[in-house]
Parts: sequence; structure tokens; C-alpha cells
Amino acid sequence: MFFFSSETFTFVILPILIFVARICDVTIGTIRIIFVSRGQKYLAPLVGFFEILIWLVAIGKVMQNLNNVFCYVAYAGGFAAGNFIGIYIEEKIAMGTLVIQIITRKDASELIKNLKLKGYGTTSIPAEGSTGRVHIIYTVIKRSSLTEVVEIIKRFNPKAFYSIEDVKFVKEGIFPLRKPYYHKGALQFGRLFRVRKGK
Repeated sequence: MFFFSSETFTFVILPILIFVARICDVTIGTIRIIFVSRGQKYLAPLVGFFEILIWLVAIGKVMQNLNNVFCYVAYAGGFAAGNFIGIYIEEKIAMGTLVIQIITRKDASELIKNLKLKGYGTTSIPAEGSTGRVHIIYTVIKRSSLTEVVEIIKRFNPKAFYSIEDVKFVKEGIFPLRKPYYHKGALQFGRLFRVRKGK
């Protein structure tokens, strides 16, 4: 009990714990908002439960130590860091679907051809822009494929204008096929089994 009332705990360890707790709850909160925007009606309430639970613990400790300025700094610092980490994690998870609208004055046949070769569905229409005739190309992609698609656009139509929007719901569509992952050991076992069966 003496340890929890010591200056080391009050002015060093407790602020660190509040800082970490705040990072956790804000990170979870950021991800929860993303889940809500993606229509994840089961995941959003689940992570929201843990978000508010951690927040209650953190704010409770701050209220118990109103004369400790380090707790205030830790609370605010954890909030800022939690936002950054939450966005970073969301970018790494890359869940959801996007629609890319590409507008180009250049002939878009090569761009469309290469998008199709990579397995992306495209819809193109001729249009009239403020500077003349243009082509508008739409493609709906998985968020994890965004970097690849942008690279294709820059390679074949580097001056094309494109915009990216989130899509809440998609039914049907054409998306690249992902190669199934097989563990190396499983492949070797399969080969061994076929050899023995052949004998």
C-alpha cells in the first residue's frame, strides 16, 4: 500500500498508466468510428464497450488526483497519440471498399486495359469537360488495392485527375482474385502423400 501512495507512483507511474490507457481507448474509439462508417453493426458495439470501460478507469484516476498536473498532461497526451495510432492502424487494416473516379483527356484505352488485366472492373463513359472531351472511368476496389491502382493510373495517365470515395455497401462487382496462401510445410506434406499413394 505504501508503494501506491509514494511520490514515484503518483507523479511517474500513474501518469504513464493514464497515458497508456488513454492511447488504448482513443485508438479503439477511432477504429469504432471507422467500423460505424463501414456498417459493421456487430464489431462497433463490441469495441465501444472496451473503449468506454478503459475511459472510465482513466478519467476516474484523473478525478482522484486533481492536484496532479502530470495526470492532466498524460491524459491529453494519450488522447493525441491515440488518434494518430488509431488512424495508422486503420490504414494498415485497410478494410472497406472504395470507388475511384478517373478523368483524363488522354486516350484511356491502355489504362483501362491494364486495370482489366489486373482484375479490376471498369466502367468508362465519354464526357465533355471545360477544356474539351474527356473520358471518365469508374472502378470499385478493395481499400487494400488502392496503392496498386494509383500506381497503374500514374504509369499510364500521369496527368489524369482522380478522386477517391468510400463506399458503404457493394453488391456483386469484379475484383482481383487473391491467390490462396499455403504453408510450405503443408505443400511438402501433400507432395509426400502423393508419392506414397503412387507407390
